[in-house]
Amino acid sequence: MYPVKRIEIISDSIELNKIIAGLKQAGVAKYTVIRNVEGNGIKGTTSHEVDMMENDYVIAICAPEQVDRVIEHLRPVLNRFGGVCLISDAMEVRSIQCSAT
Repeated sequence: MYPVKRIEIISDSIELNKIIAGLKQAGVAKYTVIRNVEGNGIKGTTSHEVDMMENDYVIAICAPEQVDRVIEHLRPVLNRFGGVCLISDAMEVRSIQCSAT
């Protein structure tokens, strides 16, 4: 297992391209997007039945030493357009390839 930082972002789907561009500029190339998430936050309840805007959930991981660059690239997007970004410690489990004997 290897220590990593888990990056979780929830924002309007319109801003998804800017968020992904920020991650890539910070050196984070791998991410997962879950579209049309629902929840209750600062803007109130969001639901595809109630709100015209959809929210997307982005999850990515990076090396601990990359986290400052990630924040540097994402903060302007989130400050301008809103959303939430959480960064936490995690452990990545990498499989060990075994050769057949």
